[in-house]
Amino acid sequence: MAGGGYGPAGVAKERAQQYKGRVTPFVVLACVTAAIGGSIFGYDIGISGGVTSMDPFLHKFFPVVYRKKNFQSKNNYCKYDNQGLSAFTSSLYLAGLVSSLVASPVTRKYGRRASIVCGGISFLIGATLNAAAQNLAMLLLGRIMLGVGIGFGNQAVPLYLSEMAPAHVRGALNMMFQLATTLGIFSANMINYGTGKINPWGWRLSLGLAAAPAFLMTIGGLLLPETPNSLIEQGLTEKGRQVLERIRGTHDVEAEFQDIVEASELANSIKHPFRNLMERRNRPQLVMAIFMPTFQILTGINSILFYAPVLFQTMGFGDNASLYSSVMTGAVLASSTLVSIVTVDRWGRRALLIGGGIQMIICQVIVAIILGLKFGNDKQLSKEFSIIVVVVICLFVAAFGWSWGPLGWTVPSEIFPLETRSAGQSITVSVNLFFTFVIAQSFLSLLCSFKFGIFLFFAGWITIMTLFVFVLLPETKGVPIEEMILLWRKHWFWKKVMPPIQEETETSRGTGIQMANVREI
Repeated sequence: MAGGGYGPAGVAKERAQQYKGRVTPFVVLACVTAAIGGSIFGYDIGISGGVTSMDPFLHKFFPVVYRKKNFQSKNNYCKYDNQGLSAFTSSLYLAGLVSSLVASPVTRKYGRRASIVCGGISFLIGATLNAAAQNLAMLLLGRIMLGVGIGFGNQAVPLYLSEMAPAHVRGALNMMFQLATTLGIFSANMINYGTGKINPWGWRLSLGLAAAPAFLMTIGGLLLPETPNSLIEQGLTEKGRQVLERIRGTHDVEAEFQDIVEASELANSIKHPFRNLMERRNRPQLVMAIFMPTFQILTGINSILFYAPVLFQTMGFGDNASLYSSVMTGAVLASSTLVSIVTVDRWGRRALLIGGGIQMIICQVIVAIILGLKFGNDKQLSKEFSIIVVVVICLFVAAFGWSWGPLGWTVPSEIFPLETRSAGQSITVSVNLFFTFVIAQSFLSLLCSFKFGIFLFFAGWITIMTLFVFVLLPETKGVPIEEMILLWRKHWFWKKVMPPIQEETETSRGTGIQMANVREI
């Protein structure tokens, strides 16, 4: 198509080639500090599995599971099948789901920093309650407060990183969130390995140390600058430009500044961003915001990370061996994320997602075959096959670490226009936490029912999501975040879903915003 006319609502034309600036030490420091919020999410994922395998913790809060684990159960797959124990893990994510919806208007109206600080304070309260818990009610209340913190943090931090980062390295800097998450998981596994030897209060130390990243997140949120996008959206245009010049290291920011201003004008005209998400022009982003986090959880990764010690004990590993194996998976996850950081802005999002999916499918099938043939109620894994299982699970975790782990957050956080960005991120976080809750609550029961077939169950979902990316996800590498709206009109499928440009023009005119001429795609 050729010719002129009014462009789609939002950014009026592509100015990416005019963007100036570099990766300044200031923006790196800001992104690293903000990404600490990811370590909170990771720490809880890693700490839960270790604590729920500790006998003093089980004896105090879940005596039924303690007796089944040590004296009663003859079924290796069903030792930990208890809905109360599952609720300890999953209640945090249900609370996070609800709080992420509350966090959206806070993030939009008061800025990304406000949500980061709220998340940090909530997590501090939750960590304190868990460390001092005297009964199950106090323990679950602490978990709920942790969930509130995660809801706010996961809503704001990926947005903060996407908006602070220059377009050409946005993927790498955005993955600071996932890297911090993986380092949080690894730290939690190391702490569990040490505190597991401290009787009877080692579990309190494990839960209480969650306050450390929460404290750093709170202080960082107070000291960080607000993003230019948020400042301009709040009407602080001049201050927004000053921050933009500071983080880009140049005064020549006119092109990027104009993109943000145009997006902010439209954003401020939208009174109901969640309702706006349902419009045809936002349909592709909404689909990605729902399915990317859904598929991320349905890889089965959280089952392994939540219950790594439990899972390895189920397979016949001793207490120390199971905790040591979970430390290995945490280390692999953290190191593999570095691969993604280095390659995501070179190879692109699609290549990593598809390649990681294929590797995960192969690993899940191999583990299922080994457990199906060599492990059961009357059989224990031999030393040789135990080593093979750990190695294959580590390869699975590595594939997740350089593909769906970071990109499951990165892609949804970078594709929404400013007027629906906070609402879109809330959808992403809510869906992620919903399925995290579902898997956390049901995994022990599924393991008891499906046995080795649980790995085939997850392999089936990974196959579906790999095909989803191949068919429906366009490459977002190097596309400025404020021009992402133009990308969908080039995709073979989504251009059929998007409304005609004339229809979008009439919508934007109805908001009172006059759009500039645009080169049609």
